[in-house]
Amino acid sequence: MLKALRTRFILSHVLPLLVMVPLMGLALMYVLERQVLLVSLSSELQGQALLAAEIAARWEDAWTDPGSARDLVTLIHSRVEARVMLLDSSGRLLASSDPTDTELASQLSQLAGSGETLAGLEEALAGQTSVHATYSRRAQREVVDALVPVVDTEGRVLGIVRLSHQLTTVYERFARLRYLIAGILAAGLLLGALVGWVLALDLERPLRQLTRAVDELTRGERSVLVVERGPTEIQGLARSVSALVQQLRDMEQARRKLLANLVHELGRPLGALSSAIQALLSGADRDDALRRELLSGIEGETQRLRRLLDDLAGLHDQVLGTLELDQRPIATEQWLVTLLGPWREAAQAKGLHWQSAIAPDLPALKADPDRLGQALGNLLSNAIKYTPSGGRVSIEAGAKDNEIWIRVKDTGPGIAADEQEQIFMPFYRSQADRRFPQGMGLGLSIAREVIIAHGGRLELDSTPGLGSHFTTYLPLASASG
Repeated sequence: MLKALRTRFILSHVLPLLVMVPLMGLALMYVLERQVLLVSLSSELQGQALLAAEIAARWEDAWTDPGSARDLVTLIHSRVEARVMLLDSSGRLLASSDPTDTELASQLSQLAGSGETLAGLEEALAGQTSVHATYSRRAQREVVDALVPVVDTEGRVLGIVRLSHQLTTVYERFARLRYLIAGILAAGLLLGALVGWVLALDLERPLRQLTRAVDELTRGERSVLVVERGPTEIQGLARSVSALVQQLRDMEQARRKLLANLVHELGRPLGALSSAIQALLSGADRDDALRRELLSGIEGETQRLRRLLDDLAGLHDQVLGTLELDQRPIATEQWLVTLLGPWREAAQAKGLHWQSAIAPDLPALKADPDRLGQALGNLLSNAIKYTPSGGRVSIEAGAKDNEIWIRVKDTGPGIAADEQEQIFMPFYRSQADRRFPQGMGLGLSIAREVIIAHGGRLELDSTPGLGSHFTTYLPLASASG
C-alpha cells in the first residue's frame, strides 16, 4: 500500500497536518487558558476585590465582631461569584463565604509556624494589592487569589479582603470552547486530507499517462499522444517523452526511407550489370568496340556501387558516433590537384564548364585525406549531378584568418531558404524542385560530419535559380601539424 505513489503523495500532504494541527491546537488552548483566560480572570477578580475593599472600609465593626464579619462576607459574596474571605491585620481568618473553609486558618498557622506566609499576604499587609495563582497541595487544585488591603482614613491597614477562584471550575466552563476548537481543528484535518487527496490525484494522473506512453513505446507503438498537464516538472517530462516519440518516428521513417532507397539505388546498377553480363555471354564480347563499351559501363556502375557503399559506411559511423580519422600531414595544393582530376573529367563529360582557382603556397593540413576527399567528393558530385548541361562548376581554395577554405560553386537550380538546413539531414531530398531525384540523400550529411570531425564547418549560400556555394572551413590551429 505504501509503495503506491498516490498513497505517498497523500501521506506527504496529510502527515504534516496530523502533526502540526494538534500541536497548534494544544498551543492555542494553552495560550487561551493561560494568557487570555487567566489574565482576564485575574483582572476581573482584582476589580471585584477593590470594590469589596471599598465596602469593607465602611464596616469597621467587621474587624472586631465575628458576626459583623460574617454579615460583610455574605453581602460581598452576594455580588460576586468568587469565594470571599476576610483576614485581619495580622493575617488571621475572620470569616469566609465557604462555611467549610476552616483549612485556611490551619494553613496560615502552619505557614506562620514555619516562618512563611500566604503568597501575596505580605504585600497586602503592606498596603499593596496582590493578584497571583497558587497551587493548593491539600486540595490538589490551582487557585487564583486577589488580596486587597482595607485601609482606614488614617492609612492604617484594618484587614484584607481575599477573593479567589478555583481554576477547575473555570476550566469546566472553558470546556465548550475547547470542543469548538477541537471541532475546527478536526475539520481542518479533514479538509487537509481532502486537498491532499486531490493534489495526489492531480500529480498521479500525468505520471500514469507518461507510464502508459512509455509502455506503449516499448511495445512498438509510435502513435503515442502525450498531453502536457500537471506541475511544470511533469510537463517538462511530458515534453521530453513527446520529443522521444518524435525521434522514434523519425528513426522509423528514416529506416523505411533507407530500405526504399537501398532497393532503388542497388536495383539500377545491378540491373545494368546484369544486362551487360548477359550481352557479353550472348556473344557481344566478339565485337571489340561493343565489349569496351559494355566493360566501361560495368566499371561506371561498379564505381556507383562503391560510392553507395562509402555513403553507407559514413552513415554507419555517423549514427554510431564512431567516425575515426587517420590524420597525417598533407600538402594541401597537391592533394587538391590530385583529388579534382577525376571530377574535372566528369564535369566536362557532361558538358559543363569547369573552373579551378587554387591559391598557391597553401599551408599544409593535418587531416585524413581519404575522409576529407570523400566529403569534398560528395559536394562536387552534387554540383555536377544537378547542374544542367552548359552550366558551370568551379572550385576555389585559399587561406585566411588561420583557416583554409575550399568553396564548391555551381549554377544549378539552387536551394530554397526553408530547405537549406534540412538538406544536411540524412535521407532528405527536396520535393519542391526535385533537386535530389537520385541518390539516398546521405552525401551532404556525411560531408558535414566529416568536416566537423576535422574541427571545421560547412556553410551554404544558395539562391533558387542562381546556384549554390558550399564552403568548407578547416582551422589551421587544430589541423596543422
